[in-house]
Amino acid sequence: MLMCDATGLSQRRACRLTGLSLSTCRYEAHRPAADAHLSGRITELALERRRFGYRRIWQLLRREGLHVNHKRVYRLYHLSGLGVKRRRRRKGLATERLPLLRPAAPNLTCVVVY
Repeated sequence: MLMCDATGLSQRRACRLTGLSLSTCRYEAHRPAADAHLSGRITELALERRRFGYRRIWQLLRREGLHVNHKRVYRLYHLSGLGVKRRRRRKGLATERLPLLRPAAPNLTCVVVY
């Protein structure tokens, strides 16, 4: 721990003061090598089908026989920097805008028949 080096406290003492358990402080996560293979396959599928997000890629992986948790696919998908670009909304045709006609008298409306 960097804090232990700076303050001169032992790791055990620093954990006791902060209320953390020592095993939590010393824990190191070990990602299996399967993540590398799975990440490569996710990238391949995402490049083949650019409009597919992580959910549809997860479905494709399941169809291939890889039964993987969807949260794991989400994590690897976003760590790889993949993502579907949002489609822009098309603007309508520009038409000439005219002001509304004012009625000549109260409770009188103009009706246009096409």
